[in-house]
Amino acid sequence: MDYNAALDTAIQRLHDEGRYRTFIDIERRQGQFPHAVWTRPDGGQQDIVVWCGNDYLGMGQNPVVLQAMNEALHATGAGSGGTRNISGTTVYHKRLEASLADLHGKESALVFTSAYIANDATLSTLPKLFPGLIIYSDALNHASMIEGVRRNGGAKRVFRHNDVAHLRELLEADDPAAPKLIAFESIYSMDGDFAPIGEICDLADEFGALTYIDEVHAVGMYGPRGAGVCERDGMMHRIDIINGTLAKAYGVMGGYIAASAKMCDAVRSYAPGFIFTTSIPPAVAAGAAASVEYLKTAQYLRDKQQENASILKMRLRGLGLPIIDYGSHIVPVHVGHPVHCKAISDMLLTQNGIYVQPINFPTVPRGTERLRFTPSPVHTPRMIDELVRAMDGLWAHCALNRAEISA
Repeated sequence: MDYNAALDTAIQRLHDEGRYRTFIDIERRQGQFPHAVWTRPDGGQQDIVVWCGNDYLGMGQNPVVLQAMNEALHATGAGSGGTRNISGTTVYHKRLEASLADLHGKESALVFTSAYIANDATLSTLPKLFPGLIIYSDALNHASMIEGVRRNGGAKRVFRHNDVAHLRELLEADDPAAPKLIAFESIYSMDGDFAPIGEICDLADEFGALTYIDEVHAVGMYGPRGAGVCERDGMMHRIDIINGTLAKAYGVMGGYIAASAKMCDAVRSYAPGFIFTTSIPPAVAAGAAASVEYLKTAQYLRDKQQENASILKMRLRGLGLPIIDYGSHIVPVHVGHPVHCKAISDMLLTQNGIYVQPINFPTVPRGTERLRFTPSPVHTPRMIDELVRAMDGLWAHCALNRAEISA
């Protein structure tokens, strides 16, 4: 076989479909978020405004977080030195897990190198703990959840997105005595819609199922202390396992689960993705803990972010652009064609200094390609004006429809 030719064919196919992914070389500048510097392909540099980052609240630039990381770095050095079982557990890791357990009102928490690994490792391990486990997974769950469910070797059922009636049908069709777990997200990041958490928990109670929720795009953002949508809706006590990230609203790196002490102990003891992975650096753990603690009382950041998201949605809707609005902090603009989506993204960057990455298949289904804006508390009214004017002109330039998509 000509392996190079096969690689050429595979890569060319992505180019032909308009969904070849290009990395944008940017440099964040401390204290200047959402400003950054883009190094163009020709080697020149251009000032840009980042509109698609997942550092939703700018905590990656927060002085409290930076100070905590700096102090830990100088106190301990760069890396953790090993897995959690072999010299990689420090006082910083323990403090972070205690802070996360407190945040979610759980007995314990377990920190992983990313929320992807936390989902994959936990969901693939649960059938070892509960033989015969059936996992009921929302059709739009994140790839990390899908991978964890796929790899666990147990039974799985996929219910239509947020369709509680379909979930009931699947639960009713299975053995009442079989152990069950319902896995879903609180906010689905591509559309920004919310799960019917209470109704799913009601079904879990009725059918004796465990509940597993991914709050990755909600932690730090919702609830009086930033614990997520479950906290906002008074549902944390009804969820058995909460998955979250330290790399989005908290602005650092890492992921975690929060659950009962027994559940965390069992996952810690059985999950290869935890056992055999070097732990996050102490400086990262220190920064994450500082961010979590800061956001437990920083409601002003959440309020300002929601205000900016609402303003941007209103302005784009006023232009007749097809936004998808479920009331969350995420602002998706439906384009519907990978080539147009990439073209608008490129022109926003090169002509306007506005960076928003196109979202194409397989992240979203074909025909639903979009630009996904994530306003932060520090995006200014002038930045919003510049974005709205640029979108208005480029939408007309690409001759795209302005019929709004209803949520």
